[in-house]
Amino acid sequence: MSSEGRERFRQGFSAGIAYAVAALLLAISFGVLAQPLMGNVAPIVMSAVVFAGAAQFAATAVLAAGGGAAAAIAAGVLLNLRYVPMGIALAPSLTGGRWRRAAIGQALIDFSWAAASVGGGRFDPAFMVGATAPSYPLWVGGTAIGVFAGDLIGDPGALGLDAIFPAFFLCLLVEGELRPGLPALVAGLGSLIALCLIPFTPAGVPVIAASAAALLGARR
Repeated sequence: MSSEGRERFRQGFSAGIAYAVAALLLAISFGVLAQPLMGNVAPIVMSAVVFAGAAQFAATAVLAAGGGAAAAIAAGVLLNLRYVPMGIALAPSLTGGRWRRAAIGQALIDFSWAAASVGGGRFDPAFMVGATAPSYPLWVGGTAIGVFAGDLIGDPGALGLDAIFPAFFLCLLVEGELRPGLPALVAGLGSLIALCLIPFTPAGVPVIAASAAALLGARR
């Protein structure tokens, strides 16, 4: 990595710390909720391998409702399909060989993808990797805390932790991306699609459909 790339990585890392702290709190709540359903090991392995909060909570909700493993996996996959349009939007900004591009793609999470946007449908890959870097260990570690200290924490729902990420992304949108013209159009279209679909479709479908609106920006 060039000196410029290392600097952008450091900038992304600094920008990702606040999000990582929020991820830690949510990971703790995931560990608390998942431990009675999956035991001590599976939730931690799931966080290490899947590393996708929405998908993990969706799978846990299915298991808590009495669904089987296949239904839980399907729920998680459905929610993670939103990364397809996000990856398509990111792809033109990636350089290097196939394996390097694939490795960088592993750093694609909601926050880092949004934070790495530089406008015009372009992204800063080094910044994105840096923004993701602090979240991964805190997500896995937070899950472990929730698994083994769940009795001390109690009901995470009573703490309102489910409001952390929506509030975080709303602030990110308003402060960094909600500009007149195409960005505002894409944000409005995505919100409208999600609001229209939420009452009638399974969990995950509104997110996938709304994220497809980002492709409008990628085409410009």
